[in-house]
Amino acid sequence: MQVIVAIDQGTTGSTVMLLDKTVNVVASANCEFPNYYPQPGWVEHDVADIWDSIKQAASKAYQQAKEQHGTIETLGFGITNQRETCLFWDKQTGEPIHRALVWQDRRTADYCQQLKDAGTEATFKAKTGLVLDPYFSGTKAKWLLDNVEGARKRAEAGEILFGTIDTWLTWVLCGEHVTDPSNASRTLFFNIHTCDWDDELLSILGIPRACLPRIVDNAGVVGKTKSTGVFDEGIPVAGFAGDQQSALFGQACFATGAAKCTYGTGAFVLMNTGSQPIASDHGLLTTIGWRLNGKVTYALEGSAFIAGAAVQWLRDQLGIISSAPEIEDLAKTVADSGGASFVPALTGLGTPHWNPNARGVICGLTQGVTKAHIARATLEGVAMQIVDILKAMEQDLGAPLAELKLDGGMSNNNLMMQFQADVLNVVCSRPKVLETTALGSAFLAGLGVGFWEDQQAIVDAWVEDKKFTPTMTQQQRDTHVAKWEDALKRV
Repeated sequence: MQVIVAIDQGTTGSTVMLLDKTVNVVASANCEFPNYYPQPGWVEHDVADIWDSIKQAASKAYQQAKEQHGTIETLGFGITNQRETCLFWDKQTGEPIHRALVWQDRRTADYCQQLKDAGTEATFKAKTGLVLDPYFSGTKAKWLLDNVEGARKRAEAGEILFGTIDTWLTWVLCGEHVTDPSNASRTLFFNIHTCDWDDELLSILGIPRACLPRIVDNAGVVGKTKSTGVFDEGIPVAGFAGDQQSALFGQACFATGAAKCTYGTGAFVLMNTGSQPIASDHGLLTTIGWRLNGKVTYALEGSAFIAGAAVQWLRDQLGIISSAPEIEDLAKTVADSGGASFVPALTGLGTPHWNPNARGVICGLTQGVTKAHIARATLEGVAMQIVDILKAMEQDLGAPLAELKLDGGMSNNNLMMQFQADVLNVVCSRPKVLETTALGSAFLAGLGVGFWEDQQAIVDAWVEDKKFTPTMTQQQRDTHVAKWEDALKRV
């Protein structure tokens, strides 16, 4: 059996998925790995843990496929990744100079404020489509160069290499130092209009160009796998996209105005805006969706930093549930949240507020509130973040959204997805294959090696699993919004 393999490298785990020509998932496996929290607001990854999780997931997925289908021939690899997480590593040995700084990491909040105070934010926004926030890679890269002894000098000499996780993985797999426009557009020093690193922004941040990867299209062979002890040698590495753009591609959102929300560690709404970047006046990000055959497709994005991570927090820190799927059954045991509200600003607030210093709040507590009410308030809090994002998106576009496609692990939660449709007052549609992030990178790799001829094959493969139609009255909707806005004020 011939397959395309997607490596989906996420914030808390890595998934390896095998797809056949008819876009059936032949096999899939996920392995979690630890996050490190050296100080409050600091989040780090050891990339050795990441590589181990990929090897374990690959071993399991290939074993599944061989047991069911016999001989497996891998025609190409696609890589998708947590986007803003970044690191530097030694060009000769491949050894990182420090743990990777994760997109959730807030350690550069003060520096971002300094840049704002210096009046540079308009320049950054005009060139990158981004706001000055520690979320993005640029200030993390500067922190590493400033705080690891000798790093800046080595970076200027090209002795250490910079990259987001896609870049590092491609280096490990085939020795090429590359990234794609979707990941590059999240660094704060990539010009989304020229599709190149921007010398003015690099100068402001103090990032040497010598350490940066070259930019390649999202689909196309950049190299072939070398001996890694887990994958066969000589397989083309041919598809790349940051996780949210990959999900937009995997959801077949190819028409201008098509939008999706992915519920992973965080929740991210992206809308395809076609060949033109739309500047946001309401706190959204302008970003690159993908570049195919040199042609750029842009997107508007809204980011909620905490979604599935809130459920993990209930599980791991509070012990309210013992596994993530339990939250739906627990929340179903009560009719509402009992007046409780949860603003899941555990790592600050993203779109449209952009407040890195905000912290989570559970309020409206009475003696009658139970863990079931807290579970329900958690689901509602995640969904209400998406309401804020969609409001901003509709204001920028001057028109209501007709439909929102849903994906990611949390979209399995029917209770929450119905609530999401209700409070948005928008029809929401969930596909049969929820792992659209992995799917998108597999599609891109398949296009890159000619496994699929064009994007129509992807459109044909998209199958709806369930539609969620709003049933809530406007009065009920207004009540939820007022309760949420009251809770937000406390954050």
